[in-house]
Amino acid sequence: MKVNKIFIVILVISLLSGCGKRQINELALVSAVGIDQGSSPNSVRVTVQVVRPADARGQTGAPAGGTGEPIYSVQAEGKTIFEAIRNLARFSSRRVYWAHNFIIVINEKFARAGIADMIDFFTRNPELRMNTWIAATPNPASEVVSTITGLEVVPGEAVDKLFRYNEIVSEAPRTNMTRLQESYLNEYTHPVLARLELKNRGISNKKPEEFGSLKQIELSGTAVFKHDKMVGWLNRAQSRALLLFIENVDSGIEVITCPDLPNQDATLEVKSQSLHVKPIASGSVPSFHVDVSSRVELSESGCLATFNEMRGYLEEQMGNRVKEQIESLLAAAQKKYKVDILKLGEIYENEYPSEWRRIRDDWEDIFPQVQITIDSRAELTSAVLKITKKKIPRG
Repeated sequence: MKVNKIFIVILVISLLSGCGKRQINELALVSAVGIDQGSSPNSVRVTVQVVRPADARGQTGAPAGGTGEPIYSVQAEGKTIFEAIRNLARFSSRRVYWAHNFIIVINEKFARAGIADMIDFFTRNPELRMNTWIAATPNPASEVVSTITGLEVVPGEAVDKLFRYNEIVSEAPRTNMTRLQESYLNEYTHPVLARLELKNRGISNKKPEEFGSLKQIELSGTAVFKHDKMVGWLNRAQSRALLLFIENVDSGIEVITCPDLPNQDATLEVKSQSLHVKPIASGSVPSFHVDVSSRVELSESGCLATFNEMRGYLEEQMGNRVKEQIESLLAAAQKKYKVDILKLGEIYENEYPSEWRRIRDDWEDIFPQVQITIDSRAELTSAVLKITKKKIPRG
């Protein structure tokens, strides 16, 4: 009996550790995907960033048999995404394998035409992980996924870490395929994606004088959708306000002008922020009250005043700053794009289910008319005192 158990364990281990019928050198391991409109009408262009395992290991200093770049890009077109991906076989000597993909980048022009087919295809793909990041870009998606970054060997992994560490600045939503599918199918709200953009501000290690010659990928801002079609962008401040409604925000910075020196600033670090939305059933059009509290610390100060002298001022300015950001977000969501990306419909249904059934079919028309009041306050918790500068008499 004991021998049989040992045999079963060995058999299971051998099955788990193997690659099945395909060895790694027979697969094109995709780490990033770019989707653009094709060169002909109603066509799509798919660009995949493929990892060279040997060269990727070699870039880290380990022995390797490769001598080229750690990644290479393959591109093909088709009438549908699936056809374009199948057409990659014309240019790739290996079978495209999706299980290691980090991100799917969608070009703005393609996104404005509609991403329903993209969502349908990738959620049906059994190899693709549902925690794959999804982002939109104003640049050609093919350029974004082909960009060599400086810190990571595999660019797709670098973008993955941008998303994972984005909570430090909190300026873009962290949308993966699961969240995109949920928001697309949700009757209350509409999808949002992070904005990726190429910036010419890299500096070469070998040629520092060529500042700006290298491109870097920036994660900041939000793409707003109405159903499956992109309708516009949110800037950094609006995106930060949006995250208060749809994610947890426990980091970030705000720069406030000193009360005594107009040309100097104090930097506040956000330690935590909480937002509570109270729906109010009032007539035919509901209203909402938003209560947001921020806990911040003084991280840097160019002010002459002491901490105690400017504490009240900084708390007031921080509270006003957050309120202004939310007001700017509401103006974009209600007046400019007319889409509920704040999950207000869901909040209203949870509080007033019978009232929601009455207005649910007209929510898209009602949302722009909804009245929203905001109460924002901040607490400065830093105990560090700033000593007032004094002139030292000469002589």
